[in-house]
Amino acid sequence: MNQSSIGVLLNGVTGRMGYRQHLLRSVLAIREQGGVALPDGSRVQLEPILAGRNAAKLKDLADRHGLTAWTTDTDSALQDVDVYFDAQLTSAREPSVRAAIAAGKHVYAEKPLAEKLTSALELAGLARDAGICHGVVHDKLFLPGLLKLRRLVDGGFFGRILSVRGEFGYWVFEGDWQEAQRPSWNYRAEDGGGIVLDMFCHWNYVLENLFGRVSAVTAKAVTHIPRRWDEQGEAYAATADDAAYGIFELESGVIAQINSSWSTRVFRDELVEFQVDGTEGSAVAGLRRCRVQHRSATPKPVWNPDLPATEPFRDQWQEVPDNAEFDNGFKAQWEEFVRDVVAGRPHRYDFFSAARGLQVAEAGLTSSAEGRRVELKPLS
Repeated sequence: MNQSSIGVLLNGVTGRMGYRQHLLRSVLAIREQGGVALPDGSRVQLEPILAGRNAAKLKDLADRHGLTAWTTDTDSALQDVDVYFDAQLTSAREPSVRAAIAAGKHVYAEKPLAEKLTSALELAGLARDAGICHGVVHDKLFLPGLLKLRRLVDGGFFGRILSVRGEFGYWVFEGDWQEAQRPSWNYRAEDGGGIVLDMFCHWNYVLENLFGRVSAVTAKAVTHIPRRWDEQGEAYAATADDAAYGIFELESGVIAQINSSWSTRVFRDELVEFQVDGTEGSAVAGLRRCRVQHRSATPKPVWNPDLPATEPFRDQWQEVPDNAEFDNGFKAQWEEFVRDVVAGRPHRYDFFSAARGLQVAEAGLTSSAEGRRVELKPLS
């Protein structure tokens, strides 16, 4: 592709993630910096068209940010762009992505790519056969804490990695006496909600890209809060899982245990933290921070419940320095995807990666429903 600008159709920008992370902090930030920098020193600018179902909200967003192009007719607008981006409800994503592929457009989408693994695989096959660049958001890999963790893995800091333990979550208010900080559809299974479908897709690409592919899943998904209140103050039955407790066996031999919950109160430094233990050292990584303890500096605690603990355990860890300037993770992946579109090459986090995430999510739901360990078969 040899052009100075790329037309991008942004569908779902009136939603929380679509607006904050993708429009405001990614596309508009890229426009403000003069476009995406390319290897030859040139830049390609993004020309967005906002899309959605609510014309009034779209016009307000466009006016607020000095944009002129918006539409509720996504199919017609596809003819005027190079890239289609989707941040709609999960239940609405598949037909829109399918239409964009049929129109020959490059496609970038939020995860999960579809509600079912079979649908995701079909979309991946269609995108491959169409010869387009296709990608799914893998934002957590671009976070400072995980970039530092990646540096430790690549540098051999851990020796042989033994295990990963993750804690994610916070209390999402029910919506009655205090407004909920997540949209109500997240808690309705019929609308594509559920923490397993959401977060297991995240955990899959984190584990896969840092420690190895998932080979088996054992999980328990539950709905701790059965009654919530929506954006209009109306009570509704929460039919989707709001917490999940998972064990992920990796092909590398690493065992990962990750708790995910929208029904827990935070006693951590960050909303998500991963502890990685290896023969030569350990690390605790969050969204931004990463701390390590090497084998040579590991203390020797002695278990004695009859005496109060006096060791300053947190002080015995060393902070991993930034050693780089970290940009917004969503924006960084947007720039990578645009460079791939311009270069005419595949995006490394493609629809097949998205399908593997859905495979892990479905395995987690099956494991929970049937009370058993689920082995994953290679996807064809």
